[in-house]
Amino acid sequence: MGIFSSIIDKFRNLGSKNPEGTRPTDAVLRERGEMPAAAPTPAPASGNGGTLHNVDIEAVLKDLAAKKGGGGNYKTSIVDLLKLLDLDSSLDARKELAAELGVNAGAHGTAEQNIALHKAVMAKIAENGGKVPDSMRN
Repeated sequence: MGIFSSIIDKFRNLGSKNPEGTRPTDAVLRERGEMPAAAPTPAPASGNGGTLHNVDIEAVLKDLAAKKGGGGNYKTSIVDLLKLLDLDSSLDARKELAAELGVNAGAHGTAEQNIALHKAVMAKIAENGGKVPDSMRN
């Protein structure tokens, strides 16, 4: 499983806890008996980890940051975002993520690449059904 798939899985799991403004995943709805067990799950928009079904990414991150006593600058920093999600934020992990998403801005580890990588992650999350505010995509 790639790093982006891990990011999607984290948001899917965190979104299923249903912080205010988010929609539970199909699995959670089925567990609650609110969706038929045979309901089809939509195909992933990018073929990369599944869909998020309108999970409010900003709400999930705010909730997570509040629970952890802060989250650094997760709205623009890929390192802080990965740390907040309890994922590997090392240079090697970011190199792998950049290759996975085709991000080639600046040298590995530079601010230019890290900013471009954060934007690419947020854009891809939105492509996969996550509700991402423009402020986190641009």
